[in-house]
Parts: sequence; structure tokens; C-alpha cells
Amino acid sequence: MSVLGLYRLQQIDTQIDQARVRLEAIRSTLENDQERRAAADRLAMAKTTLREAERAQRQAEAEVQSQRIKLEQAETSLYSGTIRNPKELQDLQKDVISLKKHLVTLEDRLLDAMLACESAAAALDTARAAHAQVEARFNEQSRHLLEEQQTLLHTLERLQAERKAAEASINASLLDEYHALRREKRGLAVVLIRDGACSACGATLTPAQQQVVRSARKILRCPTCGRILFAD
Repeated sequence: MSVLGLYRLQQIDTQIDQARVRLEAIRSTLENDQERRAAADRLAMAKTTLREAERAQRQAEAEVQSQRIKLEQAETSLYSGTIRNPKELQDLQKDVISLKKHLVTLEDRLLDAMLACESAAAALDTARAAHAQVEARFNEQSRHLLEEQQTLLHTLERLQAERKAAEASINASLLDEYHALRREKRGLAVVLIRDGACSACGATLTPAQQQVVRSARKILRCPTCGRILFAD
């Protein structure tokens, strides 16, 4: 009965280990969702890019407007008839030509700025849609994970109660041996015999060894990996 009790305890502990591993994975997923953070970063960057593009467009519009006012003032002076000096008129004509030429350059810059702004706005729309999609997926996933988390916590409570009952049927020295093996063997201290071999390491057992395990007359460890053997 001692080996059977140990095997039952091992089954419970394995389920507890699996539940804890899954709970940790759920916690990590809920707290460290890289895709969600990346989508939020891309959205923030798209917003910044659009703000900068809008600011550049406003500046280009202001420069064009200022240049148009200068040109208008120069042309008004040129055609008003108030200036009669040929040299002054010639200089003023040169200024008008220069102002018109620079206005064309500024209008080209404004067009580029407007195109950049449109592109940034489209990129922001794309980033917003992607972010919304990621958020919706994350929220749905979180809902399922939180439900699973609650189920696992209830399962752990039940398993802990079962574990306490299972330990009560095993003597202290055997429990100490089991716990030591669990620490040494990464949680797996008691294993089944399968097809005449240890199911953990695959070592083949002699017929006599198998018979000892099946008779449960004494505790028998695998001669290769050292785990306690059990025959169901």
C-alpha cells in the first residue's frame, strides 16, 4: 500500500505542478503582452509623425502666405505709378521676379508638406485599426485566460486537499525519501513500468525486478535513474 500511496501522491503532485506552470504562463501572458505594447508604440509613433507633419504644413502655409503678401506689395508698388525713377523701377522688377521664383519654391515645399501630412494621416488610420484589432484580440484572450485562471485556482485548492489526505497515509520516512527524490528528479519521483521498462528513462527491468514491483513487497528503484517504480 505504501507504493500505491506514493504513486497517488505523485499523480496529485504532477497535476499541481502542471497547474502552477500554467498559472505562471497565464500571469506572464497577461502582464507581458509584447504584441499589445508594440501596437501601442506604433500608434504613438504614428500620432507623433502626424503632429510633426501638420506642424510642417502649417509652417509651409505661413511661409507661402508671407511670400504672397510680399509679392503683392512689390507688384502694387511696381504698377502704382508712384515710382518713376527707371533705376528704382528696374530694381523693383527684379525683386518681383525673385519673389515669384521663391514663391514657386515655397509652394512646392507646401505641396510636399501636404502630401506628407496625408501620408501620415493614412498611416495613423492604419495604426489605429491595427491597435484596435490587437486590443480586441487581447481582451478576448484575457477573458478566456482569466476564466482558465479561476478554474485552475479552484483545481489547486481541491488538489491540495487531496494531497493532504494522500500524505496522511504514508509514513514520515517514506515521505522524506519521496520529497528528496522529487527535488532531485525534477518533480518525478514515482514512475510506472511500461512494457517491462522504466517509463521515465526507458531502462529495461529483469522479470524478477518486475515481479518485486508488482508484488509491492518492498520499494524498488529503477537501477538506472533511481526513481521509485510502480506497476498499475
